[in-house]
Amino acid sequence: MRAAARPPAPAVRARGKRSGLGKRLELAVLLGPALLVFVGFVLVPIGIAGFYSLFKWNGFGPLDDFVGFDNYTDAFNGTVFQSAIVHNLIIAGLSIVVQLPLSIGLAMLLNRKLKGRAVLRALVFAPYVLSEAITAVIWSLMLQPGAFADQVLKGVGLGGAIHQWLADPGIVLYTLFAVITWKYIGFGIILLLAGLQGVPAELREAAALDGASAWQTTRHVVLPLLGPTIRIWIFLSVIGSLQLFDIVWIMTTGGPANASTTMATYLIDHGFKRYEFGFGSAVAVILFVICFLFALLYQRFALRRDTQGALTRMVG
Repeated sequence: MRAAARPPAPAVRARGKRSGLGKRLELAVLLGPALLVFVGFVLVPIGIAGFYSLFKWNGFGPLDDFVGFDNYTDAFNGTVFQSAIVHNLIIAGLSIVVQLPLSIGLAMLLNRKLKGRAVLRALVFAPYVLSEAITAVIWSLMLQPGAFADQVLKGVGLGGAIHQWLADPGIVLYTLFAVITWKYIGFGIILLLAGLQGVPAELREAAALDGASAWQTTRHVVLPLLGPTIRIWIFLSVIGSLQLFDIVWIMTTGGPANASTTMATYLIDHGFKRYEFGFGSAVAVILFVICFLFALLYQRFALRRDTQGALTRMVG
């Protein structure tokens, strides 16, 4: 007859309890400070902004004039805010259509064994090191009528292409995009160069032995393996385009005639220059919701397989 199972020893049970308590204490010590910072500097300000957005408030005195969701309605019904959303989307679209191919091409070029490659990489990355304020001031001076940009165009025989770069409503947004590209393309190139280091040279050599051309190797071998890095770059680029503020505010303050207004410049203009803090808070909440929804959807549909692959590799 089989003997009855004995209950676990008290010492083993006590050791398990101490181990579980130690793990919880370790999590509290490691995650507690970061969680407090996140709550204090992210969640609480979002909640305060959402509360202020329900009032018509100039930033002074008590919150007496409760308007509910009227600030949100006024924002979405305003033609300037609608144009600001379109401008942000145009910058985001141009970033993907123009900056991404340019970054990939330059990254592949700088990934080759070239003479002075380190110097070229440093020169390409140098604009990203500059602050947005310095970049905006430098380019504002160079784009003034008769300044450096106009003189360069005259020197190469393109004097007919000279415009009022920051005063023409038809081209000011694209002028700003050119400045933004000059400022941020170095980051994309460095990011893609890091991704190219993960492409095994053996795969390229195997493709070449099979008779694949350089373009076929790039299209069917390099770009698919570079996909996770490209998707991360697109995510960062779109989020940055939606939050675009510094360069636009310093160079044009959203003008002329609101032709370069973004959601962030619209927020600052109404919230701080016109002392419409309730309305500005509503615009801030709208901007947060747009970025948050894009981040959720993008991670759900574009980044999910990348993170799943990373988790699988970690577990395996």
